Amino acid sequence: MSEDIQKRVAQLSADLHHHNYMYHVRNEPVITDAEYNRLFRELQELEAQHPEFAQADSPTQRVGSDLSGDFPKVRHPAPILSLSNAFDESDLVNWEERNRRLLPADAQLQYVLQPKLDGLAIVITYEDGVLVRAATRGNGEFGDDVTANVKTIRSVPLRIPVDPERGAAPERLVVRGEILFHNEAFLELNREQEAQGLPAYVNARNTASGSLKQKDSRETAKRKLTAYVYAIVDSDGLDLESEWETLQFLRDMGFNVITEAALCEDLADVTGRLPDWEARRDDLPFEIDGMVLKVDSFAQTSELGVVGKDPRGAIAYKFPAEEATTKLVGLTIGVGRTGKVTPTAQLEPVFIGGVTVSNASLHNYEQVAALDIRQGDRVIVKRSGDVIPYVIGPVVGARDGSESAIRPPESCPFCETSLIQPAGAVDWFCPNPKCPERVMRTLEFFVSRVAMDIEGMGPQTIAALIEVGLIEDEADIFNLDAEPLLALEGFAEKKVENLLASIETAKTRSFEQVLTSLGIDGIGSTVAGLLTDNFSSMQNLLDAAAEIQSASESFAQTAEPLLPVEPTDDAATDRLLSRLRHPLTELVPRYLDAADLGDRLARLLKPLHLSADHLSALQDALSRLIAASRPLHSIEGLGPVLVENIVSWFTDDHNQSVLAKMLEAGVNMRAEEKILSGSGLAGKTFVLTGAMSVPRGEIKALVEANGGKVTGSVSKKTSYVVAGDAPGSKVDKALKIKVPVISEDELRALIAL
Repeated sequence: MSEDIQKRVAQLSADLHHHNYMYHVRNEPVITDAEYNRLFRELQELEAQHPEFAQADSPTQRVGSDLSGDFPKVRHPAPILSLSNAFDESDLVNWEERNRRLLPADAQLQYVLQPKLDGLAIVITYEDGVLVRAATRGNGEFGDDVTANVKTIRSVPLRIPVDPERGAAPERLVVRGEILFHNEAFLELNREQEAQGLPAYVNARNTASGSLKQKDSRETAKRKLTAYVYAIVDSDGLDLESEWETLQFLRDMGFNVITEAALCEDLADVTGRLPDWEARRDDLPFEIDGMVLKVDSFAQTSELGVVGKDPRGAIAYKFPAEEATTKLVGLTIGVGRTGKVTPTAQLEPVFIGGVTVSNASLHNYEQVAALDIRQGDRVIVKRSGDVIPYVIGPVVGARDGSESAIRPPESCPFCETSLIQPAGAVDWFCPNPKCPERVMRTLEFFVSRVAMDIEGMGPQTIAALIEVGLIEDEADIFNLDAEPLLALEGFAEKKVENLLASIETAKTRSFEQVLTSLGIDGIGSTVAGLLTDNFSSMQNLLDAAAEIQSASESFAQTAEPLLPVEPTDDAATDRLLSRLRHPLTELVPRYLDAADLGDRLARLLKPLHLSADHLSALQDALSRLIAASRPLHSIEGLGPVLVENIVSWFTDDHNQSVLAKMLEAGVNMRAEEKILSGSGLAGKTFVLTGAMSVPRGEIKALVEANGGKVTGSVSKKTSYVVAGDAPGSKVDKALKIKVPVISEDELRALIAL
């Protein structure tokens, strides 16, 4: 029996060493964190029962490392320990019982309970209240010096106390915290990736780690990272007695502290709160994988001491795993309303986070290639709340050679049209606007609550109407009559009456809402609002797009005869030729306000050795294109890719036909005239940032009602940046280009003038 236990300890140690290497060195994990934790816990229990079998290099005696060779190393003033894990209430009871055996019999144990953040541990040093050093946790003894990068994180105070009335800072203070992405910030980062045609990031924690370890701190500054501080590692002159007192002190110093922390009277109080925390974990602004439970009294914590790498006075309670491994057994292909083709993994059913998962997103084929996911792979799948489960990556170590590569199909599985991948795009598309799947998805979005909000027209109704040929596009909805509807199975008189009334109401939706409902790639309600602020009707947009398209074709006719057909041997020249072939996105934004267009264009095209006549012809063609596209390109918040999407959509024959039918059916195609309550802000452009006393939409409406304009990005054309609480990087940019930054009260004062 003892021999079997000794062999099991040796086997577990060897397996965990291997998994550590695959995770930390090769970056190719073979098992999930949850599976690793189960093995680790088994080894801990066996070593506790049979310490004579514990190996000198046991994984339980070693702290993992995030050390990088790219950064100087910093020695921490005290070991940066990790926590042991509990997986159920009995684990917590056993933990407390072990602790009580080390404390006086009459010891009263209070606990501090707070979320276990899923981020990157950071250690920050302040001297005389000034941030002087920040380092990653590293191996617990040494960490990577990432001071310059941490200073770019706005939730990290550069000087403490932030509020001088809170008292003086210690001469030296070393704090520990966690750096992470808020969920919305991570989604925004991926939206930016998508807008640039780049692959989406999959894992928020890994992306936060990569963001913090950028060699150029300016790159870190572009990422909206957040830091939470929750512990003091070392200090001079502080005499704090408890975890709860420490959190209050850190809050007073101006650190971002988890407000959801709770002081619990006893373990029963803790366990009573855990189900509620697990139920609302997905409602938090950040990801958590459990709760941290700490003995409140520092005197008791000190008396309990440390075992191996874990302090006895704290433990991590882990929620049920949201990751698991399973086999990828097949693929299904979806086509969205824009024609984008999306692969979905068919999985051997696996239980994750309380539900059985058999399908998971693979994002796109470029992501599949980048992660080297193959048909037949064992894959790691993650599920978080209401988010669609997605494949994180393959378990490379589980491959047996039978796996096969996954490649995009050549044609659409629904209409057999050849798929296309636009230049520079990540995704593949079905270009057929009459593809039955595209039509179905387009109509589903068009009638949805966030679009035209047509009640009574759900997916089943849409499918039924398409099947009998009553609708083929969005415009057909507005020409439906009662008689053919009543002939359909399940369409009773009252249902038809309500549906037609809802359709009639939808005809009066605002121009902004109609634009949003069209599903133009990249145009949601915000961009639709920008367009309706600058174009009074759908016809104005159609005319502008047609003029831009005509000018683009004219430029192409002028430029193409001057360009070599085959790629050159020079990368710089090939890039220049690419710019000439994509003038709307590459040249117009660059020269939109150029006073010396001829000289600048000549310098740009010098490597092509063009004649003076050819240069003059190109300048004339580009001037016409700039003039035509200025109404769109000059709208702040509209990037060149969005402009190209708008032009492409509004010059498409099918889309023009749909709009004409909608107009004929009586759908509103004009913007309402805005009634001004004043003109004090006329001619001025504002950017809003930070939290205001009222929702930002109300501030925007106030500005517009007084003749002003609100845009989303700061430029030299911005009149004022209005900053609320916790403003973002827009304030930094405004100060850099000398745009005035004012408060909400100062904005209201401007209106009152």
